[in-house]
Amino acid sequence: MSDREPVPLWQPSPERIERATMTRFAREHGLPEDYRELWRWSVEDVGRFWALVWEHFAVEGGYERVLGAREMPGTEWFPGARVSYAEHLFRDKPDERIAIRHASESQQLAAWTWGELRERTARIAAGLRALGVGPGDRVAAYLPNVPDTVAALLACASIGAIWSVAAPEFGAEAVVDRFAQIEPTVLLAVDGYRYGGRDFDRRAVGERIAAATGARLVRFGQLDGSGWEDGFLGPARAPLTFARVPFDHPLWILYSSGTTGVPKAIVHGHGGILLEQLKIAHLQLDAQEGDRIFWFTTTGWMMWNFLVGVLLSDASVVLYDGTPAGEALWDLAAQARVSTFGTSAAFIAAAMNADLVPARGRDLSALRAVGSTGSPLSPEGFAWVYEQLGADTWLFSTSGGTDLCTAFVGGVPTLPVYAGELQARALGAKVEAWDEQGRALVGAVGELVITEPMPSMPVRLWNDPGDVRLREAYFSTYPRVWRHGDWIEITERGSAIISGRSDATINRGGVRIGTAEIYRAVAVEDDVLDALVVDVPRAGTEGWMPLFVVLRDGAVLDDALAARLRMRIRTDCSPRHVPNEVHQVAEVPRTLSGKLLEVPVKRILMGAAPEQVASRDALANPDALDAFVAWAREHAA
Repeated sequence: MSDREPVPLWQPSPERIERATMTRFAREHGLPEDYRELWRWSVEDVGRFWALVWEHFAVEGGYERVLGAREMPGTEWFPGARVSYAEHLFRDKPDERIAIRHASESQQLAAWTWGELRERTARIAAGLRALGVGPGDRVAAYLPNVPDTVAALLACASIGAIWSVAAPEFGAEAVVDRFAQIEPTVLLAVDGYRYGGRDFDRRAVGERIAAATGARLVRFGQLDGSGWEDGFLGPARAPLTFARVPFDHPLWILYSSGTTGVPKAIVHGHGGILLEQLKIAHLQLDAQEGDRIFWFTTTGWMMWNFLVGVLLSDASVVLYDGTPAGEALWDLAAQARVSTFGTSAAFIAAAMNADLVPARGRDLSALRAVGSTGSPLSPEGFAWVYEQLGADTWLFSTSGGTDLCTAFVGGVPTLPVYAGELQARALGAKVEAWDEQGRALVGAVGELVITEPMPSMPVRLWNDPGDVRLREAYFSTYPRVWRHGDWIEITERGSAIISGRSDATINRGGVRIGTAEIYRAVAVEDDVLDALVVDVPRAGTEGWMPLFVVLRDGAVLDDALAARLRMRIRTDCSPRHVPNEVHQVAEVPRTLSGKLLEVPVKRILMGAAPEQVASRDALANPDALDAFVAWAREHAA
């Protein structure tokens, strides 16, 4: 490995640094303009940093002090404060200014003004109140990435109700696993969606979810163009009012991937999300008036919530509902005059493999920044973006998670960009790489941990008395320190390299689920006794996702059974999580306590020596590893 300092792919111009909100924030408060120094201050004095975020962005609601209890979990932020996420988002937004541009496979590019968004939000809020929805009630949504979904979220927030959404591509069982936990009062459900030129009718799925959760079903006609069902919306010109709630009052419920069972219902609070999204949109994303921010996402990914949060700035957002395949997103970028184009590493890899030329026949002159997330962006992906979109493009790769609903490593508009690296850790996020003994590493790969509290950490998990599952999920490896489940390296320059998950979460095309959901789907087949699935990174692709199954005596994995397993996963989980291959094995490795060895198998298939990833003495069936070692050798050959 060369000791030579790497050459940046991009450097921000003096004009860009001067214009950045980050620069103005530092100057106004007498803070260091050097980002590394500013970051260090922000994590050493977290209380003062978040108080400045509150002050700088004029959050209303008052508070007694910044921090009550500081220990993780259970940090008490801004006791005494009463805030409203929706109120702050709508504040000072002129009715005539564009808030949302949107398109889908069935609809050309159109726009909503802030006045239209305000009116639709008020009418949905009135409709929800008429159904008896009040503060603390849950509103579940099975809706696509369209403006009405944004309005429905903001309507819930304005009431003090709790929002929870699943994307329409999720199957009924996966959605019921999520929504049944929270016992929603109302279910807002789409009639269907269009993807890849095909219409998918979801009316029966909506009815199944409503019946299983006991929710009152309200239909939204997307495929037939009818919109909200008759009688649901309140009157035109209904007033939009805001219930101010305690800082940690639940804003929405997101869901973990379900790696070890039914997905955890993660509760985020109004105040924590408001402060985090103000910081990320203004300072890290540098969203300013006139900017048009796009990120390809479904409603089932936290990047949708992230994109809604951009509306806390003076920028507008661009929504798209449909397949990202081919050149549709580049067409949208040109038509909508997108200034920041957000996507995934898998999308960039697919564009590279398809030899796409985004600027051919399109005017992309408005495009100044490209964001990538979902999985690590390869150095080749960095090079492709600069070759195709120009040397003056700010390319920022980001990493974060549903758990905190943010990116805590990623873009900084005032720092250079290096191939294969995330620019820096976000302000207020004390991210470190730790070894097994809890020692911080620099220049070496370790577990990604967060050692100081952040306001957007979960308020709690739903139905988790005593925070038992919360502690087990995030604080059991290193007491009082958040362990996230990624491998990370912090470089000497303060940048970061993410090398994938250290757990078994599977993220395909922005839809993040866990292995347990796949196992529940394939267990329906009587011939399947056990299963193991992993997602193995492969350069230039979305990854290789093989499913290994153990069958009952006499059963054979023929094409018919493999097809049924794929269809079951497609129907019950998601079309994005259909395995690339299905293979039969005699047994899958488990620990003495019965836990599947998913991460060790994944690492073996990536080339690691088996003795480095698992102790055979700790396994109930150590010989089961041999088949996977053989697979790895065959693949390497």
